[in-house]
Amino acid sequence: MKKQHLLALILIAAIIPPLCRAADTLPAVADPAEAAKDPDFAIQGEYTGTAGEDKFGVQVIALGDGEFEAVISRGGLPGDGWDGEKPRESIKGKRAEDGSVTFEKDEWTGTLKDGKITVTSSAEASFTATLDRVERESPTLGAKAPEGAVVLFDGTPETAAKHWEKAVLEGNLLTQGAISSATFSDFSLHIEFRLPWMPKARGQARGNSGLYVTGRYEVQMLDSFGLAGVDNECGGIYKVAEPKQNLCYPPLRWQTYDVDFTAAKFDAEGNKTANAKLTVKHNGYPIHENLEIPGPTGGARSKDENGPGPVFLQDHGNPVRYRNIWVVKK
Repeated sequence: MKKQHLLALILIAAIIPPLCRAADTLPAVADPAEAAKDPDFAIQGEYTGTAGEDKFGVQVIALGDGEFEAVISRGGLPGDGWDGEKPRESIKGKRAEDGSVTFEKDEWTGTLKDGKITVTSSAEASFTATLDRVERESPTLGAKAPEGAVVLFDGTPETAAKHWEKAVLEGNLLTQGAISSATFSDFSLHIEFRLPWMPKARGQARGNSGLYVTGRYEVQMLDSFGLAGVDNECGGIYKVAEPKQNLCYPPLRWQTYDVDFTAAKFDAEGNKTANAKLTVKHNGYPIHENLEIPGPTGGARSKDENGPGPVFLQDHGNPVRYRNIWVVKK
């Protein structure tokens, strides 16, 4: 009898881990054409317009299976007029059979259909407002490497082989997990990245990667489109600073980081005399300016801050893609 119980426990132990892993593994789509087969993909995104004398921005987040959350920014979209007031109001909605999504709160109704949100009021029958879908593009997208820059990746196998360890390409795109062969101290960096479509995932499980500057200091890469903008979301420096605004675009839109980095300084005896400093623009908007970083962040490849280090693109298990990466040494 005891042997039978022991055998049963062994079988259960063997079965449960795979089941747990299956439950934790959510679909991730790295190809926009494939994501477009999901009707929710065309609905999620950014909308902006005026209601009366006020301008509003709305970020519609896909949550999977026809469920959505509309996050409202007074003044316009983040980085484009939003007044920065937190927390932002949000409303849930569900896709109907005709493809529309209705968001209702108090006397207000917003109906999203055919690329626009029509807002009406039960308290004022004559009131109507329209918010149109917008597709924003970073002003630094496609920025060309200046003369003297080290072009770490330009979409060719040659630059991938020359400048990266563990480089895996998907067509002309670099995949997560690569580490630059060269090391750097003080520099400016440009990188373009694309986060996957994972509508059913939440939090750190949704399109996670990270740009590790000198392998020590992580600028978070995460699908935090429409979220609050805290230190463990896109653009955040974990446990150090949240971005000034959350400039994360919807998933599968190309985004940019433009980073200016000054390494920590040490005296002849190896004592640190100045913290590392970081300035970051996310999609052209300054989210950190001359930010002092007291030490390596979580997941750093090295805890020793003295000396140059590589560019590291974290592999957190999600298919994040990169292109147009270059560095200018100071």
